[in-house]
Amino acid sequence: MGATYDALLRDTAVALAAAGIDNARFEARLLLSHAAGLTIEQLIARGPDTAPAAIVATLRELTARRVRREPMAYILGEREFWGLPFRVSPAVLVPRPDSETLIETVLELFPDRSQPLRIADLGVGSGCLLLTLLREYPRACGVGMDASEAALDVANANAGALGVTSRTVLVVGDWRRSGWIDRLGGPFDLVVSNPPYIRSDAIAGLMPEVAVHEPRLALDGGPDGVAAYRIIAVAGPRLLVPGGWLVVEGGEGQAADIIDIFSTAGLSPRAPRKDLGGVDRVVAAQQ
Repeated sequence: MGATYDALLRDTAVALAAAGIDNARFEARLLLSHAAGLTIEQLIARGPDTAPAAIVATLRELTARRVRREPMAYILGEREFWGLPFRVSPAVLVPRPDSETLIETVLELFPDRSQPLRIADLGVGSGCLLLTLLREYPRACGVGMDASEAALDVANANAGALGVTSRTVLVVGDWRRSGWIDRLGGPFDLVVSNPPYIRSDAIAGLMPEVAVHEPRLALDGGPDGVAAYRIIAVAGPRLLVPGGWLVVEGGEGQAADIIDIFSTAGLSPRAPRKDLGGVDRVVAAQQ
């Protein structure tokens, strides 16, 4: 006789806990739900039932991936951001709740949702920032730039799923190389970015989900973690219309450095906005 759904849930939770994963039972339920194609409520109802062999085999594969500390979002292929579903893959960073602070900041700066804003997202990744803003501002249009074509494929799929393809342009571009500003077709009312901000020598010490599995290009902020902000700040005068805003996410303890960088470039930064954890997470600066 095969294993029941309840037994599979229990065994998966044990395996995840042994691998040092927090919330093991919760994650086990997510993996079983994904493997079985059932909702959590359906799983509970079928708990005593014997699971088909194909589901057991799929669950084992998924559990092995999670035990190797692959991010749950990559295994499930999706992550929610701002209440919206975003496809993700190892080509992009997993969207994080901290980044929703940037969306909140923009909504405060541009309270009129009917504005026909021109928005640029530098390092667009999954598109979670740009596409969320296009949903919030139905008359806005946006350009997303990324150095990774694989990341742009993910963003393009998300634009289609969220119904904003007609207002979205995605371009390959690398701010470490000359000519990237010309690819964007600015200037813009708003430029947003969640650039790489981890010090190069600190990446190896991050959680394995991040250090091993997330794209290093989207993590590595150079020796001091703020290399990308210097490049973006210098580009500010060409990227922004007069009175336009540059809004960026930063790492813990970096807000003061980012403000200094923006001020030196001739921008006028505001006090940083804290995330739900009390960290100074977002810096906005005006042209």
